[in-house]
Amino acid sequence: MAAELVKIGIEPEVAETIAETFTVSDLTVDREELLAAGIEEYYADDIMNMLGIEVVGEVKPGDIESKVDSSPLPEKIKDELKSKLRAVRKKLTREKLESIIERVEREYENARVEPREAVGIVAAQSIGEPGTQMTLRTFHYAGVGAIYITVGLPRIIEIVDARKKPSTPAMKVRLTEEYASDRHKAGKLAMEIEETHIRDIARVESSTEDMCIWVCPDERELIKRGIEWREVEEKLRSLDMPVEVYRSESGSLGGKFKIYTRDNSYHELLRLEERVSNMLVKGIEGIKRAIVRKSPDGEYMIYTEGSALKKVSRLEGVDFTRTTTNNITEIAEVLGIEAARNMIIDEMMSTLDEQGLDVDARHVTLIADAMTMDGEVKQIGRHGLAGEKSSVLSRAAFEVTVDNLLEAAIHGEIDELKGVTENVIVGQPIKLGTGAVKLVARNFNFNYGESR
Repeated sequence: MAAELVKIGIEPEVAETIAETFTVSDLTVDREELLAAGIEEYYADDIMNMLGIEVVGEVKPGDIESKVDSSPLPEKIKDELKSKLRAVRKKLTREKLESIIERVEREYENARVEPREAVGIVAAQSIGEPGTQMTLRTFHYAGVGAIYITVGLPRIIEIVDARKKPSTPAMKVRLTEEYASDRHKAGKLAMEIEETHIRDIARVESSTEDMCIWVCPDERELIKRGIEWREVEEKLRSLDMPVEVYRSESGSLGGKFKIYTRDNSYHELLRLEERVSNMLVKGIEGIKRAIVRKSPDGEYMIYTEGSALKKVSRLEGVDFTRTTTNNITEIAEVLGIEAARNMIIDEMMSTLDEQGLDVDARHVTLIADAMTMDGEVKQIGRHGLAGEKSSVLSRAAFEVTVDNLLEAAIHGEIDELKGVTENVIVGQPIKLGTGAVKLVARNFNFNYGESR
């Protein structure tokens, strides 16, 4: 009996133990009898498989794992396929599972790029054609109020030009659980983020009679922004100018400051007035506005006009792992080039989606890869990718033709004519698609009929 058990896949030691206790007839049972005996479903299926009996039952999680792992699909597709198959596992049979995996493999093969395909040209056409339909210049955050961001074609141009600073920098600051559920705490944090200058909380006037500056803080604004009188006084004294303090007799926040100039020139007085007005009392430089609103998932979050990702990350209550900015250069500096690449993809796809344009994400991904492949964000222009091409004719055809040809002539550059543009210019087939194939004829010696 032990030998028979070994034949059906049971280990010899286990087979010997079973043979001492059971007979083969005890083990030749159907699946329903095993389940009725109290054996769990998974174990019952395993026993039936070991006995060589095909089980027609629901697909187990292990079946999905093993079948998907054995396919030649990329890991990312495998992970997505597993999660979707697990969700409908109870509706699957083994035949359906194999059919689904075969279909996914077939679709994946059909979606792959043909060898020597001009993917750059296709990506350019894919984005350039719908780009002509993009007209909106700004987008208003619904329900946020007075915060506008550039979208449409101008935003796409900003991204591919790798602008150091976008025309409308903005952040979505996500908060930790404690702050995200409390509107009051979120509002206080917004006040900590929003920049507050002396001109925002006080009236600044110059006096030519005494050659001094009068700063009269607004009591309501101080309370509203959570700023104390001493903070204003400390800030003004940091000017290193003579400062006199005049407090109101009531002892409230009311009062004013008198600041003298070092010399009695009128120009110095005007410069001092401007300097005092622009002094930052509270907040982060560059964040002009910070507004608290509820996100679609029910959490409170902060929308900002202006961007300062690194400084915001240090504040208590900010969930930095979910906080984003539309300034891609800043993301590259703070989080690295991979994060910048992902943000280029997200920003371009969201901009296209807002305009109702359907562009394959792979084309956008190709552009993002090309812009970031050297470890820094480069523009697609003469100061970036186009200007760094090895082909002289390709660079000259893009922009500043004479300068490129003159520079190449001075340095004695040679054009290998490997790209698309330069081959079109000289009038020969491009080395892509059918043009990538070269036919070589064998040289026959007709005297002897032998090839060599």
